[in-house]
Amino acid sequence: MRDTLLIVLFAFLGAAAAGLLGAGVLLLIRRRSVVAHLAVVAAVAVTAMLAGTLAVAQAMFLSSHDLSVVTTVVAMATVVSLATALLLGRWVVGRSKALALAARSFGDGGDFTTPEGPATAELAALSRELENTSARLAESRERERALESSRRELVAWISHDLRTPLAGLRAMSEALEDGVAADPDRYLRQIRTEVERLNDMVGDLFELSRIHAGALALSPSRISLFDLVGDALAGADALASEHGVRLVGDRVEPVPVEVDGKEMSRVLGNLLINAIRRTPADGTVAVAAERSPEGVVLSVTDGCGGIPEEDLPRVFDTGWRGTHARTPPAGAGLGLAIVRGIVEAHQGRATVRNIPGGCRFEVTLPVPVPEG
Repeated sequence: MRDTLLIVLFAFLGAAAAGLLGAGVLLLIRRRSVVAHLAVVAAVAVTAMLAGTLAVAQAMFLSSHDLSVVTTVVAMATVVSLATALLLGRWVVGRSKALALAARSFGDGGDFTTPEGPATAELAALSRELENTSARLAESRERERALESSRRELVAWISHDLRTPLAGLRAMSEALEDGVAADPDRYLRQIRTEVERLNDMVGDLFELSRIHAGALALSPSRISLFDLVGDALAGADALASEHGVRLVGDRVEPVPVEVDGKEMSRVLGNLLINAIRRTPADGTVAVAAERSPEGVVLSVTDGCGGIPEEDLPRVFDTGWRGTHARTPPAGAGLGLAIVRGIVEAHQGRATVRNIPGGCRFEVTLPVPVPEG
């Protein structure tokens, strides 16, 4: 028993000395290639075995012949271990370089493609994460391009819509100033109309800026959709009569919702104005409100003839107007963008889809928590 304990002690001391030496070497070369690290690890393993063997041999007073045999065996093991470690290290380094090169491609704006060939579990997991990151970056770049396109369109439309009324205001004011206006009262009424248009446009821009800045402060209260829709229909009745469009709101359930009444009135007003302007004379604009498994659905259906399928994803983008044939006489393409911003601020969503003869805008709001 005592001999066994001595063997364990001497073997441990020899191996511990080799291990400490190897740890020191690894600390010194910690910034070097993984090949060097694997070589050191293999050398430490063999050296620890050799040191332990030599210590035990000295303690047990082995013959020189036996000691040389053991040393030769350990030396051969050292050669094989180091060769294996170097081969493994070169393979891992090669896979790492291929992975780094592929990662550089999507860092420069391309897409990441996993290098071909086998890889360790860790490198394979890293490749999958890089693929996911590449996909998210591609989506982000696409959103950025779409946003930049919307901004350019918005600037173009705003410039156009500002130039026209401002030119008219200048001409009418100069005519009044020079005293050549045939009907000053008509000029004054027209000036007021144009000023109100400009004021509405500035108001839309301010509302949209608050939405984008996350500064839209809501004051929710429990109200009935029946009352909300009724007020919106009454407010849009004059515009509908002017365009010869019939408003219908006979499918409105008295469903309670927890919303900011002022902001949701703006949502309904924008949807109704959009629908009326795009519906031909003698057409119908219908409003409905009902419960659904997803929440409370408020819809506005028009007779615009439909929206091209490729334009449907952009309907709620800032500055979007669609084709020139569907461009309204006023506005800068902000109404539907404001609708989406306000609805999303209420934790809801706004969607649009084509139906026979027109399109249907839907606003889905969460069901309010029951009182009591």
